Amino acid sequence: MEFHLKFQPEAIQALEELKQTHPKKLKKVLKTLGLMETNLCHPSLQTHKYSNLQGSNKEQVFESYVENNTPGAFRVFWYYGPEQRVITILAITLHP
Repeated sequence: MEFHLKFQPEAIQALEELKQTHPKKLKKVLKTLGLMETNLCHPSLQTHKYSNLQGSNKEQVFESYVENNTPGAFRVFWYYGPEQRVITILAITLHP
């Protein structure tokens, strides 16, 4: 099943910052976002529920990996909706 991605302002800002400061990381983030559009079950995403966040209407938030076992690895936080076949990207951030 394919999805359309919708970005919250924080996620757009993160993409803009990566474009300016870390173009190689941006390329990896864009690859991850592409996989999310076409195959959320792709093993490299390691998608799982993330219990410390909720969407604006209390949606269940998920975390997908951009990188793994890498210092400064990025993660994408998202939820399903608001429409069918839409994923809302909440944040693109460094893994703590």
